[in-house]
Amino acid sequence: MSRPPITKAGSERLRAEMEKLKSIDRPRIIAAIAEARAHGDLKENAEYHAARELQSFTEGRIAQLEGLLSNAEVIDVTRLNAGKKVVFGAIVDLEDEDSGTAVTYQIVGDLEADIKQRLIAVTSPIARALIGKNAGESFEFTAPNGVKHYEIIDVRYE
Repeated sequence: MSRPPITKAGSERLRAEMEKLKSIDRPRIIAAIAEARAHGDLKENAEYHAARELQSFTEGRIAQLEGLLSNAEVIDVTRLNAGKKVVFGAIVDLEDEDSGTAVTYQIVGDLEADIKQRLIAVTSPIARALIGKNAGESFEFTAPNGVKHYEIIDVRYE
């Protein structure tokens, strides 16, 4: 079984989330459970049941993050000497050849992908089409809403 790749920055974000859950959220939830217990009958205590549900979710997320981080292969993209070639971790400036709009994506591991932050998974169709290309090249890929044509404006590693 291969280890899923993750950027150093992505690893740090996940570790920060895990530390927040452990050091801030977990103690707050434990205090909420203790306070709800003090109100008496637990069978009809909605605060207690809500706090226990939140505790279950939080502990599950902590376990998930620990498992992901222990199995992931952290790649420091600043050490890659790929030049203007697109590889894992690249920040790619693209221009849609049909509409002329510009967009910037970073190719990251599946564990840290978040389209809202312009982090696309290395397994996504656009990332698979980008891998191996160089700045200045044009490419096309099939998106859910049809074939898209892009030009690679710049490739950098930060």
